Amino acid sequence: MSVNGIEGTGFTPYAAPQVGGLSGPAGPSGGTTGVGSSSGLDFGDMVVDGIDRLDGVQRTSDRLAVQAATGELANIHDYTIAATQAAVTTQVTVAVRNKAVEAFNDIMRMQV
Repeated sequence: MSVNGIEGTGFTPYAAPQVGGLSGPAGPSGGTTGVGSSSGLDFGDMVVDGIDRLDGVQRTSDRLAVQAATGELANIHDYTIAATQAAVTTQVTVAVRNKAVEAFNDIMRMQV
């Protein structure tokens, strides 16, 4: 078995996108972390990338499920790992979506 993926299945573990220029709550300069597109990905790009990765993980899980059902999959644990990873990735995506909607609602309730 490969460390970076499951051999022969095309399965690769999900890797969260790295946010460039951030080293902690205060950022690299020691001050407050500002929002800017010059240091890394835009938020919209990160959202699209996350959804694309979720789709890939779910497609891999579905493909391995079909292989397991037809008897083509030699190691059933490959499917179990992929299904668990798809479930966890979905849960994280839903949690991020819920926090974004909650933040949007808080901003909309602010008095100007």
